[in-house]
Amino acid sequence: MTWFTFPADMLCRCLGISVTVWLTILIVFIIVPAVLGVSLGIRRLYMRTLLKIFEWATSRMEMGAKEKNHQLYKPYSYGIIAKEPPLCWQQGIQELRGSASCLRLEPEFEMADIFYFCRRGVESIVDDEVTKRFSAQELESWNLLTRSNYNFRHISLRLTVLWGLGVLIRYCILLPLRVTLAVTGIGLLIVLTTVVGFLPNRKLRFFLSEKAHLMCYRICVRALTAIITYHNRENKPKNGCICVANHTTPIDVIILANDGCYSLVGQVQGGLMGMMQRAMVKSSPHIWFERSEVKDRHLVAKRLGDHVADKTKQPILIFPEGTCINNTSVMMFKKGSFEIGCTVYPVAIKYDPQFGDAFWNSSKFGMVNYLLRMMSSWAIVCSVWYLPPMNIEVKIFVTTLQRNIWSITEEGEDAVQFANRVKAAIAAQGGLTDLIWDGGLKREKVKDAFKEEQQKLYSKVLVGEQDQGDHSDTKHLEDENPEDDKNNQDSTERQ
Repeated sequence: MTWFTFPADMLCRCLGISVTVWLTILIVFIIVPAVLGVSLGIRRLYMRTLLKIFEWATSRMEMGAKEKNHQLYKPYSYGIIAKEPPLCWQQGIQELRGSASCLRLEPEFEMADIFYFCRRGVESIVDDEVTKRFSAQELESWNLLTRSNYNFRHISLRLTVLWGLGVLIRYCILLPLRVTLAVTGIGLLIVLTTVVGFLPNRKLRFFLSEKAHLMCYRICVRALTAIITYHNRENKPKNGCICVANHTTPIDVIILANDGCYSLVGQVQGGLMGMMQRAMVKSSPHIWFERSEVKDRHLVAKRLGDHVADKTKQPILIFPEGTCINNTSVMMFKKGSFEIGCTVYPVAIKYDPQFGDAFWNSSKFGMVNYLLRMMSSWAIVCSVWYLPPMNIEVKIFVTTLQRNIWSITEEGEDAVQFANRVKAAIAAQGGLTDLIWDGGLKREKVKDAFKEEQQKLYSKVLVGEQDQGDHSDTKHLEDENPEDDKNNQDSTERQ
């Protein structure tokens, strides 16, 4: 009988020692630094080691391809066709018509105009600048992940061994550790915010809630091995304002909340997400809408306006694009966030796809599948820039009518112009492409208003009016969209 009990006792002892060592490492090196808000530098050392491995793997791939007379695949970073610099409509059509049409006194339709539209249409079909923003960004070099568009692990034996070792490390060591941290962070968030919510003292409740949120978000950041660099922290959002940022992934919330607390906006959910919402709103002033309230523009604006009017409340975090973009561009900002009339703090977020693709393609991956892919990547590396606060610009003009009599007029930008100015600032700081297109095109067809705009531009050419360019004015196009941008602002709650 002792022959059977001895191995069982040894197995239990080994399992107990392993669990003890695992929990000790978890608490000492991860949870305690997260509580104290300090970093031991392990993640940055890990990132530098990965960079050296990627450089060695790239050199091996180039050598192996050269030996086998193969050409390494490189993505088309600047498009797959050579587009000419954009011209205004009048110049583009005039080039096709030739010099003969210049002698005509009255402009009129010519068959050559068709070729201009055909060329523009074919260029858009072959290399569309909109739909490619809804797919993962291609890499310049392989990052030893099979989810890339490369199969370089078969070039040499050393690369195959390195790739296999990476699979073991990511799925057998990093993934269990990250899942444990994620469960710990989410569990602590629910428990601590629920307990803090019962405190009667409002100031103490808000203070402890902020500390609990920061601690839990920092644990969740470590669950993704996120390496974040924050720039210009003197421009961090203040209480009683709105913070807007470009949107790539649901973890944008965690990336920003790791450095400061925000009030979130979203629709009431069920399940685990709903449990988190109910716990969080007990301790801090988040804004959750019922499904029937989301499309009520006036109600949404009133709730947001009441929040920012209270200078003791945390800044509201909003993603005006309304959907996730692959971090190569910034698409149209919905105007609802900019109609409140308060100070807006822009934030630019730029991810490094070399270590792992943070973009969430919701039409291809569910939330659970996406999180597993994130946790089985090497790391999430990103940079965050806090931009100076911005307000709606108002210009005052003083005109002298008579002696000691002046006429004072004010001209200010509207919500659409303000949104475009903020979007341009974010795109410039993050090195992203500034696009006028609506991110809703991911799931919807092009609106008739856009087609009518192109027809109006061509009609101006026919009647001889001076064209101002392809992107003359998109303001009225956005005004025709009555749906409030809060319908999709917080993709942490829904896509």
